[in-house]
Amino acid sequence: MFNVLLCRTLRRMRIVGLTGGISSGKSTVSNLFKAHDIPVVDADLVARDVLKKGTGGWKKVVSAFGQDILHPDGEVDRPKLGQIVFSNPEKRQLLNRLLAPYISSGIFWEISQLWLKGFKLDVPLLFEAKMDRWTKPIIVVWVDPETQLKRLMLRDSTSEDDALNRINAQMSLDLKRDKADIVIDNTGSREDLEEKFRSVLFEVKKPLTWTEFWLSRQGASSALVFIIIGVFMFRKVYNSSSKL
Repeated sequence: MFNVLLCRTLRRMRIVGLTGGISSGKSTVSNLFKAHDIPVVDADLVARDVLKKGTGGWKKVVSAFGQDILHPDGEVDRPKLGQIVFSNPEKRQLLNRLLAPYISSGIFWEISQLWLKGFKLDVPLLFEAKMDRWTKPIIVVWVDPETQLKRLMLRDSTSEDDALNRINAQMSLDLKRDKADIVIDNTGSREDLEEKFRSVLFEVKKPLTWTEFWLSRQGASSALVFIIIGVFMFRKVYNSSSKL
């Protein structure tokens, strides 16, 4: 999945897209942002919410995949659903199509709440969900395929085949790297990652460009004030002309 970061700068808020791949270290980087008081919208958490029992997403998925994917209490058995979709590209695409509208709506709702408060965002299927157009810069946490595979097998105590299925179910990290504005190479140690993070943090906290400013809360508020003043002045001039 992806995260959206809301970063305060000299001219208020910048919306930053943070993404990566499974076992690339995106969650670690996301936590580093949180540790620096940067609010994070986690699409993974949003995706969990849209699959809760009784929600629109839950109804769609149960209708498509059947009652067998449910726990006795009616909640979705996520590991079981994962096994189904990771090994079958068609079913994976079906699941993505079913949940995409709910996930996008949930993310935009979270973003709008933070935007109104003047904060920064962190978003995981950034490119897949077509949300990269709303974020700048885009940060990709990258590792080489061998490191990614080893870390995933170690983390989840899974077989190589299962790990490869999960990795191949996502857009490749090399392709994401090509689309990124900033790449964090996480093939090294935790200390290496934290050093690179400090450089990235400095970059995202730079003052907004004027284009970014006008898209920020303060910029939008300023534009609204200018419009109101313009309308008021126009009406004043128009009324004066009418009296003549």
